[in-house]
Amino acid sequence: MENEAHVTFKQGVKECIPTLLGYAGVGLSFGIVAVASGFSMLEIILLCLLVYAGAAQFIICALVISGTPISAIILTTFIVNSRMFLLSMTLAPSYKNYSLLNRIGLSTLVTDETFGVAITPHLKGEKINDRWLHGLNITAYVFWTFACIIGAVFGKYIHQPEALGLDFAITAMFIFLAVSQFESLRRSKINTYFVLIICVIVMMLSLSLFMPSYLAIILASTIAALIGVVMER
Repeated sequence: MENEAHVTFKQGVKECIPTLLGYAGVGLSFGIVAVASGFSMLEIILLCLLVYAGAAQFIICALVISGTPISAIILTTFIVNSRMFLLSMTLAPSYKNYSLLNRIGLSTLVTDETFGVAITPHLKGEKINDRWLHGLNITAYVFWTFACIIGAVFGKYIHQPEALGLDFAITAMFIFLAVSQFESLRRSKINTYFVLIICVIVMMLSLSLFMPSYLAIILASTIAALIGVVMER
């Protein structure tokens, strides 16, 4: 029998609300940074709607300022966002019976934050409905765009966003999501997760000797996720 908590669009919207504080802080910061980087309001909106990835959007701003070729910007953005393949693949069994168009819509709007919310019932073996996932994903998508626009509007009045603590909002949100996930795990899986965390740290430190730290983090996390998939099987 389906869990009533995860089958309606409205419930998906409600369960997205705890993540919105993180989106607000980072979205406002991005809007401020984008304006300072010379992006127009239209360009900022298009970045939010088409790229829809906080880390990648910040990196794009930095690369544009430094005069990086467009091909390098596209490649870097692809590498940074490549982890989304793994996130979508993890949730894919929950909506494998839906139409192709529906599955594309569900996977396209997955983010680290919405994945963090969706994976908890997934790990508990609870049924996840497409309407619930759409409610979760679309709420995050709209709110992220709105937060970035607000940041862009008021960006010229705020010269030091870090003084407001906005950059810590996303960290606090991920701590909350991580605690929620660990509470739902069996002890054996917790041990596996700690092993993977150690692997990420070791690989990240090793790879950072040969490449930029942000790429080392992404690559180490991706490799650890693949190892985790193999261990689960």
